[in-house]
Amino acid sequence: MRHEVHLHADIPILEGVSRRQIEQALAPLLEYLDADGIAELKSLEQDEPGFKYDEKELILYVCWTGEVGRSFDGALEAALEAMGPYCYEAVEVDVTVYHENGEQESKLLFVGPTAQAIHEAQRRCMVEDIGAMLARQFEKQQVAEVTALVNDLFDRDWKDKSTQQKKPERAFENYTRPSRKNLH
Repeated sequence: MRHEVHLHADIPILEGVSRRQIEQALAPLLEYLDADGIAELKSLEQDEPGFKYDEKELILYVCWTGEVGRSFDGALEAALEAMGPYCYEAVEVDVTVYHENGEQESKLLFVGPTAQAIHEAQRRCMVEDIGAMLARQFEKQQVAEVTALVNDLFDRDWKDKSTQQKKPERAFENYTRPSRKNLH
């Protein structure tokens, strides 16, 4: 079954990384989409640039919509894992899946140079999301209390992970983002 998916990210790239290295890292995705390079990854939406590597700014811009099948997630995850070592810092990759019945599913994937960098990016996103939601109802000091608790939870989580038996370090992570449909 095929469905439409939208990817959005601004991935900062380390100095000295070439377009060829980026395309080699993205090979699983390029192969899945039957493209020879990122220039061929055109979006279904005319106003979206697709995949663009700005060599001056050292950023891989991703704003792409395409029709994909079941094995797309594996290709995307493999590509992000391979991209990790080329990232200057960890960032989120927003993935929105549009189902035929009109529903949409959103999730965030994280790509970055290390597991700790990804953990910090996840923390940053969580604090921003929670802070923005709470700011609609509560004062800054009350929001700060909750975000301090979230920071504490992330600190404990990292400490727990670091004391566990070592797992292979992954260059990406994901989590499902709550649906935001009907909010606008």
